[in-house]
Amino acid sequence: MRIRSSLPTSAVLLTPLLLLSSPPSSLSFSSSPLHSLPPNPTSRHTPPTPHRHRRRTSINMSTSSSCIAQEARSLHLFTTTPLLHSLPLSNLCAPHRIYLKLDCLQPSGSFKDRGMAHLCTTVRKVYAANARQLHNDEGTTTTMTTKFISSSGGNAGLAVATVARNLPHTTVEVVVPQTTKPIVIEKLKALGANVTVFGKVWNEADQLARRMVKESEPVNGSDGDNTLSPSPASAAVAVYVSPYDNPLLWTGHSTVVDEIITQLMELQHISPPSNPTKIGAILASVGGGGLLSGILEGIERNYYGADKARANAVRGIKVLACETEGAASFAASWEASTLDAAREKQDVKLIRLDIITSVATSLGALEVTSAVIQRSHRHRQRGKESQDGDDVLSTVCTDKEAVEACLKFASDHRILVEPACGAALAPLYSDRLREKLMREMGEEERVIVVEVCGGSGVSLELLEGWKQEFLM
Repeated sequence: MRIRSSLPTSAVLLTPLLLLSSPPSSLSFSSSPLHSLPPNPTSRHTPPTPHRHRRRTSINMSTSSSCIAQEARSLHLFTTTPLLHSLPLSNLCAPHRIYLKLDCLQPSGSFKDRGMAHLCTTVRKVYAANARQLHNDEGTTTTMTTKFISSSGGNAGLAVATVARNLPHTTVEVVVPQTTKPIVIEKLKALGANVTVFGKVWNEADQLARRMVKESEPVNGSDGDNTLSPSPASAAVAVYVSPYDNPLLWTGHSTVVDEIITQLMELQHISPPSNPTKIGAILASVGGGGLLSGILEGIERNYYGADKARANAVRGIKVLACETEGAASFAASWEASTLDAAREKQDVKLIRLDIITSVATSLGALEVTSAVIQRSHRHRQRGKESQDGDDVLSTVCTDKEAVEACLKFASDHRILVEPACGAALAPLYSDRLREKLMREMGEEERVIVVEVCGGSGVSLELLEGWKQEFLM
């Protein structure tokens, strides 16, 4: 286990090199705004300008994220998933009411469609603007092909492949580690993705994906102008897609919080003026920290928004970061950073695991993004300052508890999820972990929401195999 200190995270879209600083809650276009481009190429002639002076569209974070994510939603790249009341789990956790946010029903089978849809549509919008600029400046017609190159333990690759097949002029390459289940590789190929198996763990696969991007396209703007702009000599661009470490992903994932609040209001469980029930907690699995970063972003956006009912719904909310033993990189970093915070140190301390040993291979990031630690500290600090009790709590279950949660969930709700998702269900199904959670929640009735993140690395045969391995 190795320890390193980290400054605030910055960007991971590597080719062309786009640096995105740790975000507020949104994103917009700058440098050469889309609305400043002519409405169509024939509206007027613009004299050609040298390549180094051509204005380029780039990305920064400044406006409402929900507006931008709406484009991905309107293209049906991700969907508003059901929020269902769970009677079996509510009976276990009385007096609290348990709701299931079924992101396992996203097109690819996991929550990752949210972030990937937002990232892919945003990147393609920027490239399209730059291609139009090329057309105006040089009088040429360019059809830009985007090749997304991703590393994944399975679910992120499936998400980017699912999104890309619904976007024109887009191809996908996914590098997966040797631990990836054959069922996932088959699904990736069925979606049209090129699949490369490399490395014992995800981090090794990720290194290859980054090299593939660098080797496939010369770095645009060799004069140091690191923006999203196609080379005039090339009609294809390669874009690295991290499975979790990108502000565009987090903004896409944050839409789950908007949906949860809206759906609970429609059910009239958190909005009645007399004795409104607040969301007491959201439970979510943590791998590299992308989902948790998005959830914290969504909470913060609604907390500081103009709608008082929505702000009240998330006031005092606890977020449970759920992992399995052998893949608990967030728990290690959160504990180390919390100790440093108590000593009034300002840096983020990241703990890098030596190896992933858990059955929940989808959680297999040796190290979380530093942004998730920063946002967790901010959420906890807001709770201390307001005295509302907002907090981020780390909970780690055993592989046995995760698998048992998957089996009980399948029995109760007739839905299959993989052990990585079982980690978020274990705090409710496990007697040991449920007792700890109930102490944290207190005796006053609260709404508890489980982000059922899903995962495609599961089948009846696999579930039976895990049952034989861990429970028999």
